[in-house]
Amino acid sequence: MSGLFGVASKGNCVESLFYGTDYHSHLGTEYGGIAVLGEGFIRQIHNLSQSQFKSKFSDDYDRFKGNMGIGVISDLEEQPIYLSSRFGPFCIATCGFIENVEQLTAKLLNKGVSFSEVSKRPANTTELIAKLIIQGKDLIDGIEKMFDQIKGSCSLLLLNKDGIYAARDRFGYTPLTVAKNHNAWAVASETTAFPNSEFQVVKDLRPGEIVQITSDGIVQKSPGSGGTEQICSFLWMYTGFPASNYEGINVETVRERCGKYLAENDKDINVDVVSGVPDSGFAHGLGYAMESGKPFRRPLVKYTPGYGRSYTPPSQQTRDLIAKMKLIPIKDVISGNSIVVCEDSIVRGTQLKNFAVKKLWDCGAKEIHIRPACPPLMFPCRFCLSTRSIHELAARKAIRDIEGYDKEDVSEYIDHKSGKYKKMVDWIAKDLDVTTLRFQTVENMVKAIGLPKEKLCLYCWTGQCPKASRAKPPIDIVEIKKPASKKTLTAARL
Repeated sequence: MSGLFGVASKGNCVESLFYGTDYHSHLGTEYGGIAVLGEGFIRQIHNLSQSQFKSKFSDDYDRFKGNMGIGVISDLEEQPIYLSSRFGPFCIATCGFIENVEQLTAKLLNKGVSFSEVSKRPANTTELIAKLIIQGKDLIDGIEKMFDQIKGSCSLLLLNKDGIYAARDRFGYTPLTVAKNHNAWAVASETTAFPNSEFQVVKDLRPGEIVQITSDGIVQKSPGSGGTEQICSFLWMYTGFPASNYEGINVETVRERCGKYLAENDKDINVDVVSGVPDSGFAHGLGYAMESGKPFRRPLVKYTPGYGRSYTPPSQQTRDLIAKMKLIPIKDVISGNSIVVCEDSIVRGTQLKNFAVKKLWDCGAKEIHIRPACPPLMFPCRFCLSTRSIHELAARKAIRDIEGYDKEDVSEYIDHKSGKYKKMVDWIAKDLDVTTLRFQTVENMVKAIGLPKEKLCLYCWTGQCPKASRAKPPIDIVEIKKPASKKTLTAARL
């Protein structure tokens, strides 16, 4: 997924925008982009595949001036994009994944709409979203009609002379949170972006809700789609940063609870050391250690100065190389010990097998017990690109080998009490070359998060999609003191 940040300030917004966007760097490694509106639009996009956001944008910092801006760390395509439209010029950034890009692109092409942005898909997703929006009678109508047409998810920030329009996707898969400080209002995918700039959280946007943000406050432009909410559970398991809260629930504490539930299921094993695969596995491991009473130690450490997340680069070869090079074993902690290793999840399993388990055995581990904090992943993500293709998933490879073909109905393998589930887990354990393997159950994962099951997207584990709710949400107007400025724009500098 991508990360969005926007800020409307009474003064120059650039410092808040620069650092607020950078605090989303764990969500993508393809592109970073910012757009600022002062006397006109100024926009810059950089490829981040070989360097970090701060270093790429440091030379651009001084040329950005304005009181409103949006930024994005993108996992797929270049953004934000600029569009001169019948509603006036605007910049837009998006987060999510659209399944029916090809069909929607063809529909607009048949209407005579052209696309200019370079993309690996039929159209740049953000450009497609922008051109769907301008089919409406105004921007708000356009956003709502765009929501009606897409399959998948899309949250967005749209910057124009009237402020920043923030819209959360219809099912709430991806979060957007509004905050304020003494001088500005901001919106972010990750609340990690707020504390160091002294922003205080005001509200989480509801699914489908659209708000307009200025330096004076926010106004709700559309209340959203009602009671349906299916926020991505994987945010707490892996994707999110430990300091972030979603729906008011902190990532670190959820991971600690996950570890606690894993330990409760392990009363029959005796280990010397509890650990976690860096970095997202640490909190799961800490929770396990607190519950089990066993010491938490670090048999594997990540060389953080030079390596980011091995999950986010698009190339599998690059992901594997980073996974291999970033984890360094500490033999004195490993040798002769029986070790529990908590992991956020097992997607393909190859990185865990080749670059964690192998290093532990090579350094003399006595036993290796792998404890993923979520259930076996059965389906690739349809909404945020959180997981890979179905044929790559470790659980699907196990089922294919057990059944002799790609089985469509995998309900027996999803049921953790079934014999087929046990066969699948045993197959994965053997493939990983570990002493034992025990996954978290769906029920305990949901309990650890603390939201009702029906408010969580569990598609990756259960294959069940949400159904739209037509409940009418309440009108919600949050502080605004005066109308937004109607400044005349000069020519855009792009």
